[in-house]
Amino acid sequence: MIKLRAAKRFSRSKLGGSGGGAAAAHGGGGDIKWELRPGGMLVQKREINDNADEVMITIRVSTVSQSHHISVRPTSTFGELKMVLSVLTNLEAEEQRILFKGKEREDDEHLHMVGVRDKDKVLMLEDPAIKERKLLGLARIPGSPYRTISV
Repeated sequence: MIKLRAAKRFSRSKLGGSGGGAAAAHGGGGDIKWELRPGGMLVQKREINDNADEVMITIRVSTVSQSHHISVRPTSTFGELKMVLSVLTNLEAEEQRILFKGKEREDDEHLHMVGVRDKDKVLMLEDPAIKERKLLGLARIPGSPYRTISV
């Protein structure tokens, strides 16, 4: 862990003090605490806030025929977003493809790490391979990869 001390402020005091006004103004000892973010970046640790868990962003998710407004935490992953969308769209998470800024995003990528912010638009498409299988009437059964269903 890296610790840095706050710089002491040099000033002349009428009382002949030690000049440690900066450390007292910043709340005491002046130690800076660091944290490691999910992307591997080392940053100054945030202040603990009781409302930090309540921070939510609203994302507009567009499908071919519908649009949904979903509130999630910015630290959520695209996989978690797919789970929420599976309830709304009746498509399993494996059947969905999520695109943001023209690129398909992986399930383990965090929303805030790729730049998703409040009121951004995300596109959800059905996986073409699964869509084709449904149209051809192919279903997955245990023991064999595919089976034709006659209707």
